[in-house]
Amino acid sequence: MTKSMRKSKRKTALLTASGVVLGLTLPVATTAAATGHSGTLTWGACQGTGLDPRQQCATVDVPMDYSDPGGARIGIAVSRIPAEKPSVRRGALLMIAGGPGGGSLDEVSGKGQRLPQAVRDAYDLVGFDPRGVGRSSPVSCGLDRDDLALTRFWPWPAADGSVDANMATARRTAAACDRNGGDLVRHISTADNARDIDRVRAALGERKLSAWGVSYGAYAGAVYNELFPHRTDRLVLDSNPDATGARSGGQFARGAWAAFESGVEDAFPEFAKWASQEGNPYRLADSADDVRSLFLRLAARLDREPVPWPGANPPELNGNVLRQAMVYALYEPDEFAGLARLIRAAGKGEVPPAPEPVPEPLLQNGIAVAVATFCNDGNWPTETAVYQAEVARSRAAYPLTAGMPRNATACAAWPTQAKHTPVRITDRGPSTVLLVQNERDPATPLAGARAVRAALGQRAVMVTVDATGHDAYLGNGNACGDRAVTRYLVTGHRPAGDKYCR
Repeated sequence: MTKSMRKSKRKTALLTASGVVLGLTLPVATTAAATGHSGTLTWGACQGTGLDPRQQCATVDVPMDYSDPGGARIGIAVSRIPAEKPSVRRGALLMIAGGPGGGSLDEVSGKGQRLPQAVRDAYDLVGFDPRGVGRSSPVSCGLDRDDLALTRFWPWPAADGSVDANMATARRTAAACDRNGGDLVRHISTADNARDIDRVRAALGERKLSAWGVSYGAYAGAVYNELFPHRTDRLVLDSNPDATGARSGGQFARGAWAAFESGVEDAFPEFAKWASQEGNPYRLADSADDVRSLFLRLAARLDREPVPWPGANPPELNGNVLRQAMVYALYEPDEFAGLARLIRAAGKGEVPPAPEPVPEPLLQNGIAVAVATFCNDGNWPTETAVYQAEVARSRAAYPLTAGMPRNATACAAWPTQAKHTPVRITDRGPSTVLLVQNERDPATPLAGARAVRAALGQRAVMVTVDATGHDAYLGNGNACGDRAVTRYLVTGHRPAGDKYCR
């Protein structure tokens, strides 16, 4: 889940990952009357408000099921803003959003306009909604309102560590997706997304494609690079989940959740240090250790004695809601003050005004795509005992996340087997990758990025920045890291070796 998604009123963060799990965007663009051509696309005006007037939109026709290319088709919504200096144009830079469940259709008008001028001069900025998202044949599982609560989607165990309620939620969610998601929900996976990206490349008329993938988008970019290694030009992978699946026997999806254990432990000390500084109007305690103890005690108390929270979903501030707020705040240090205010209020038995509800279609769409991607990317255990044992170990070793990263999602009850073997990231192929990574990232921790770096070998160089939060390039990074990425995109030159930016 990316930072820009959390800030926009039209966007909401569900999770990350990753982010990885889950960044959600509802694009507001579609095709209209023809205004020009590039490759095989017919470009037209985009629908929506607040868009750059230069943004154009089109649709790429792709197979719903790549094993049946003559079967049903779906449309992938694509946008672009042409390179601002045609004389130095290099090609297309595809923006691959986080999630799964996020789209970049409108990011060419937003986040893309924060790119340095030299990048905007050299590239057509291209965005797209992945299959099932927003304007690209959107899917929904038709979940009941209670199951749209983010503390249901994020699999927080019960206060006593039991996973029985999580397994029940998993069964309800999987059954609803099977019943209401249609055929497409069975054909949403990272491998499918990578193949769609190559169809977009061909439709753009580009021999090779440059890309900037963030969080889950970095994983999708890594898979694209593996499946189509000679179709990548300059590939920036930002805020990297462990694409090797080292935490979960080679399975990316389970590892993406498990990463929150160490990621939160990496980032929380920065909040604790900030919240114990003298002169800070939001100071919570005299030392960082005291802040940690305060948070853990408060979460445990709210487990036992939740505070009613009318209008919220769930309608109470319990321990897991507080933990969820903590994880979100660690994505961006600008959110530390909000977390401190919530901790203070909860300590007094009070609550702030209920958060503004997210439009239900956004939640339904984002959760459906996230669930389908994780479940179709690999098979998960189905036995309650497996999750109960892993949650117990996680709660003991990582109390801040209380077992959530090892718990059951809807994939524990998914009705179909994965159609694709997880794509293995290797060191075979051209050297076209620059990884950029914050040192303290709660969703995609540094250890995962290092695993990707090791797997890529000489195909990649990695820039690590001394920063806390999610999103590195032009996000929570720093000038040194930003310069390295911009230089690569504009000139093709990467650092001579892995680089650390203090």
